[in-house]
Amino acid sequence: MAKKKQDYHVVPRDEGWAVQQEGAKRASSRHKTQAEAAEAARKLAKEKATEVVIHRKDGRIRDSDSYGRDPNPPKDKKH
Repeated sequence: MAKKKQDYHVVPRDEGWAVQQEGAKRASSRHKTQAEAAEAARKLAKEKATEVVIHRKDGRIRDSDSYGRDPNPPKDKKH
């Protein structure tokens, strides 16, 4: 079975937002706004064909998007 690629998470930080790859100790990048961080995470996820998980300020998951080959694509019409 193939190893799962690591997702990118948009998470709150002290003064702004960070993009952090799952399992990484350090952030890939830091941003002033959640929107800037989400855009940076999307670019990385498209390059690596993985997912973006966007969190709220309280840490709960707000949204997620898949940019790889998904064997079970969602049926929602979000995009």
